[in-house]
Amino acid sequence: MVYPVWRIILWPWYRLWIRKVEGLENIPKNEPFIITLNHSSYYDIVLAYGTVALTANKKLHSLVNSRYWENSVTATILNHGECIPVYVDEGKKSESKNEEALKKALIYLKKGELVKIFPEGRISIDGNLQKGKTGAAKLAIEANVPVLPIGLINTDKVLPRGKFFPRFRRCDIKIGKPLHFNYAKNPDEKVIEATTSKIMKEIAKLTNKTYNY
Repeated sequence: MVYPVWRIILWPWYRLWIRKVEGLENIPKNEPFIITLNHSSYYDIVLAYGTVALTANKKLHSLVNSRYWENSVTATILNHGECIPVYVDEGKKSESKNEEALKKALIYLKKGELVKIFPEGRISIDGNLQKGKTGAAKLAIEANVPVLPIGLINTDKVLPRGKFFPRFRRCDIKIGKPLHFNYAKNPDEKVIEATTSKIMKEIAKLTNKTYNY
C-alpha cells in the first residue's frame, strides 16, 4: 500500500474541502502515466496523491518549482516525496536543467510509477487557464505513456492566493479519459505545441473554461 499515513490520517482530513470526485474509473490500471492538472491554488498541490495515486496504488513524483528547495523545511518534504525540481523563471539558463528534470521523470515512468505536472507552470492569478508549457507533451511522447487530464474546480475558493488556511468552501475534481500520443520519437516543435494544446483543451473542458492559446 502506497502512502499509508496519507491514506489513513491526512487524506480524510484534506478531503473535507472536496465536494465531488468524478472519473475515478478513467485512471489507467497496471501502467505508468502522466497526471496533468490546472493550477489556481496551493490546495491543488496534493490532490492527485489522494485521488489518483491512492486509487492506482502507485508512487507519484511531482515536478515542482525549484524555488521551494530554497527553504530547508519544504526541501526536506519534497525530497522525501521524491519530487523533481523544475526551473520556471531563469530563461535560457533553465533549459538544460529542465531537460535533466524530464530525464529523471522518464526514469520514474520506466519503473512503472506516476509523474504529476501542472502544465501552466505556476498558479493562475485570476483562475483562468494560462498557456501550457511543453514539458508534459515532451515527456508523454518520449515515454510513450498516456496523459491523464484532471480539472480542478473552485480550489481557488477553498484556498485563495495570499491565504494560509482553507475557507469553508468545497471544490470538485473531474478526471478525464487518458490521452494517447503515439508519435515518432524526436517530434518537431509544431507537434509538441499541438500536443500541449490538446492536453490543455481537455483540461479546459473538464473545468468549463476556455483555452485561448
